[in-house]
Amino acid sequence: MSQTTTVPLALNTAHDEARGMLLGLAGVALFSLTLPMTRMAVAELDPLFVALARAVGAAVLAGAWLAWKGVARPPRAALPALAVVALGCILGFPLLTSMAMRSLPASHGAVLVGALPLCTALYSAMRGYERPSQGFWACALLGSALVIAFALAQGGGHFAQADLLMFAAVLSAAVGYAEGGRLARSMGGEQTIGWALVLAALPCALLLAVFEGAQFGRLGEVGPRAWLGLGYTTVFSTIVGFFFWYRGLALGGVARVGQVQLVQPFLSLGGAWVLLGEPLTPANGGFALAVIGVVAAGRRMQVKR
Repeated sequence: MSQTTTVPLALNTAHDEARGMLLGLAGVALFSLTLPMTRMAVAELDPLFVALARAVGAAVLAGAWLAWKGVARPPRAALPALAVVALGCILGFPLLTSMAMRSLPASHGAVLVGALPLCTALYSAMRGYERPSQGFWACALLGSALVIAFALAQGGGHFAQADLLMFAAVLSAAVGYAEGGRLARSMGGEQTIGWALVLAALPCALLLAVFEGAQFGRLGEVGPRAWLGLGYTTVFSTIVGFFFWYRGLALGGVARVGQVQLVQPFLSLGGAWVLLGEPLTPANGGFALAVIGVVAAGRRMQVKR
């Protein structure tokens, strides 16, 4: 079997940043249906089952892809970061969001995800991967403040327990995004998420068998909408979306491309309206335009790598 190697990416140019933003936007578009689809799945399936089943299913697909491409094993030095990606993006975020979606409307939870770009940039800066400028931080803080204000307005001025689960999910994803974006510069986005999934496959399969064995007896009673939700989150939310996302982070930078995700809540609002019938209001459009404006401003701010 031939071995596929990856050449480390050079320092980003303006062209690379533009490509990174477009790839990141493609990943965000796929991620935007994650919460509506998760809500469809957990309507009939246990949240833990949904989180573990999508991880195991995506790991099977990733393993098949890696074998087909003849990809060499990742270097030992990359294993700790891959483990962080697995814990944050493959187990932590799916499990916490699945639990939250049992009681939280997808449209409300989607808005909370708007804090993810700031958390990702903050973690990346704390780890010393990037050094955003003060102007960038101002835009990131303003965009996140808009998203949080929107969530509070919809929640009657307070956060519910499910909101706290969503914030924990955001922190988990932020760590996984930053570590995965850094790895993707040397390994490539596809290999980064692929090996992280393979690394998570055995633990998730064991947890699925031990804690969710009783679920298998009632799978025949599950309707097509729940299967559609689980299938989408398995294929697009857990593997295909990351192909675009990590490649975009590698080309354009974690902090800068991460700001594209500020538009994800509003794409998710549209998905929740179409798939779940959750209402859209003029306030949604107003906040969407404001956040997109902040993203455009942040795109022009300096980020040292």
